Amino acid sequence: MTGKTSPPPGRCAADTRLVVCDVDGTLIRHDKVLTPRSIEAVRELRAANIRFTLASSRPPKGLLAVINQLQLEEPFAAFNGAVIMKPGPELTPIFSKFLDPDVASRLIRVITSCGIDPWLYTDTGWFVPDRHGWHVDHEVKAVNFEPFAIKNFDAYVARAGKVVAVSPDQEKMGICEAKVRAEFDGKISATRSQTYYLDITHPDANKGDALIKLSHLTNVRVPHIVTIGDAETDVLMFKQSGVSIAMGNADAEVQSAATFITTSNEEEGFANAVERFILCKTSARAGGTGS
Repeated sequence: MTGKTSPPPGRCAADTRLVVCDVDGTLIRHDKVLTPRSIEAVRELRAANIRFTLASSRPPKGLLAVINQLQLEEPFAAFNGAVIMKPGPELTPIFSKFLDPDVASRLIRVITSCGIDPWLYTDTGWFVPDRHGWHVDHEVKAVNFEPFAIKNFDAYVARAGKVVAVSPDQEKMGICEAKVRAEFDGKISATRSQTYYLDITHPDANKGDALIKLSHLTNVRVPHIVTIGDAETDVLMFKQSGVSIAMGNADAEVQSAATFITTSNEEEGFANAVERFILCKTSARAGGTGS
């Protein structure tokens, strides 16, 4: 925690009209389970005439299970905002900002030169250099679809929604991130969705810009939007929203950027945040702290 103290009774986001929520590390547990309390919390939001949607680093297909469980109706952001889609029997693209193909190709070369595996996501597919590479199985479980293992990415860079550098080696990741930022300054948006994932998208594709687009699409002004998240990628949407809530499992920098802090994603942090800081239930089971 950051030393923030609990808010006085009644201190909450009482004029909320839209909640925009991250997925991994926030809405779902580490084992990728969406708990019954989280599902019920979304139902309670709707009963209070508060709309709900998602802003995630995942590809659109990787959000389908969550969308179906929550019966999502609002536009949502994937790839940290590079793609905004409308739910339905088939996902309908509303907005997309793909990386420049030359930039995507060069990114893959730079990441590979660092001794790190690059992943490339298009709006419809996921491509990796090795199906059995580090963390691929973990991601398959998260997104619920298989990648294509390829040796040459050139045929797919024209629709690159996101390129990811993936490694458990934090020294290599730090060096690679510095190289990427230096070589592609102004041409990309690069943030860590996890310590081992460097997410790279179009420079105008980030959760901050996505929040503004979702505000326009839903006709809800940003002062009436609450954002919930746990990672560096979420801080940009925190800065744009009226109220922000960081998870208890977020690091100190992310927590310091938020209005409130809830419990961790392993401790029903999302449901607790909804009950205490949005629906203003003074008897809620939330632990979290206020600003």
